[in-house]
Amino acid sequence: MSGEDPKATVTEHRPGTLWGVGLGPGDSELVTVKAARVIGSADVIAYHCARHGRSIARSVAQPYLRAGQVEEQLMYPVTTESTDHPGGYRGALEDFYARSAEVLAGHLRAGRDVALLAEGDPLFFSSYMHMHKRLADEFPTEIIPGVTSVSAASSAIEIPLVEGEEALTVVPGTLPVPRMRELFSHADAVAVLKLGRTFSRVREALEQAGRLEEAWYVERASTSVQKVAPVGDVDPAEVPYFSMIVVPGRTNNPRSAPAPATRGEVVVVGLGPGADDWTTPQVSRELAAATDLVGYKTYLARVAARPGQRVHASDNRVESVRAEFALDLAARGAHVAVVSSGDPGVFAMASAVAEVAAEDRWAHVPVRVVPGMTAANAVAAAVGAPLGHDFAVISLSDRLKPWDVITDRIRRALSADLVIAVYNPGSQSRSWQVSALKDILAEAVSPDRVLILGRDVGGPEQSLTVTTVAEFDPAVVDMRTLLVIGSSATRVVTRPGGDLVYTPRSHPAR
Repeated sequence: MSGEDPKATVTEHRPGTLWGVGLGPGDSELVTVKAARVIGSADVIAYHCARHGRSIARSVAQPYLRAGQVEEQLMYPVTTESTDHPGGYRGALEDFYARSAEVLAGHLRAGRDVALLAEGDPLFFSSYMHMHKRLADEFPTEIIPGVTSVSAASSAIEIPLVEGEEALTVVPGTLPVPRMRELFSHADAVAVLKLGRTFSRVREALEQAGRLEEAWYVERASTSVQKVAPVGDVDPAEVPYFSMIVVPGRTNNPRSAPAPATRGEVVVVGLGPGADDWTTPQVSRELAAATDLVGYKTYLARVAARPGQRVHASDNRVESVRAEFALDLAARGAHVAVVSSGDPGVFAMASAVAEVAAEDRWAHVPVRVVPGMTAANAVAAAVGAPLGHDFAVISLSDRLKPWDVITDRIRRALSADLVIAVYNPGSQSRSWQVSALKDILAEAVSPDRVLILGRDVGGPEQSLTVTTVAEFDPAVVDMRTLLVIGSSATRVVTRPGGDLVYTPRSHPAR
């Protein structure tokens, strides 16, 4: 028996590396130097293909292949046709990906480096990612980025895709038409992939969004058979999968409708009560399009002005002066966004602008109002649904109306058993009104009447308090607080899944 140590004859086995190799959009000369080197050095070349067996990826990589390499053809069982797999189309693909991953794993476990070819970029709508997710935890992986089809298509139409503050939206053509229409309507520039059978639906969505005339069709970008045409001129029956639609941003797109000229306007917008997520896409577009931003300095601080925009901030108590200033700018050709918090039509700048714009000297200036989420809705949603039945909205500020008018309206709303949302309850210069409100409530409703305090809802200092009229402390209320006074039907429900405040949709008969 030999005296050798058996452990001395065992060598450590290292697995191979999985390379995700981006090949670019189709032209073999657009393969990167690194991708070409890895393709030439890999032990195994793998690529996906349909059942006809032809692979665009392999044809792009062909100049960089060498003799003696093992090739693994990962053939899809289905592409767009139907299947009798018990799990349907998705089930058939899941099984295929699992089998393909195991084939590649066999090579990697044997120490062979595998270059998995991917058209475009490996992590951009590519089949490579399905293998990566299944193999990366067990084997070393490296990804070589490739020129995307979006870059190739924008080069083919020779129009700058995005410039300045424009944003690019990438859309798969497999989405439902309503969703595509929404994306197309809101986007600056668009790239649509996964065409072929989806082309007619994509064109329909572009037409509904009013973007069809701006759209370009690019087929097999960067190759010798590349085609470029306006989307409206394309026969849907002749569109292959390897094509896409590009809508360049309006800054440079010669097919975009010309920007409205000459005449200025005022658009009054609401940012919502605090969270950036609560600013609507339409408001964001109006802010981006404006030449001038006008508003209370605290609200304007929430807006990121783009280069070239003029920002005109002022104190919160000069609404009429601010409105007149905005209308004067618009009369001289500016596109002015007057900025409010919440909804501009609820105790905010819309009525101030309309009041001044009603004067004869401003009759020629267009004025629009774009709604926003108001604080009452935000506070109500934060606790449940206290505004689920009839409600009143009352401002406690007596700057523009007498206090006796305010108290009369509150008493009438309480008498009608309405839920009441109370805006502008107090400030540094108005500290007594909230205590007076509590006195009115103590006289008119039961001590257990539900009362909600929402402060800076949606903002960084958000606080919510659900209390009763009896426990209500006026001292904690400031200008950033909104009150919701429940009706006799408003309820607080304590539940393990979270407490809820709601007012039933039906009201008990008196």
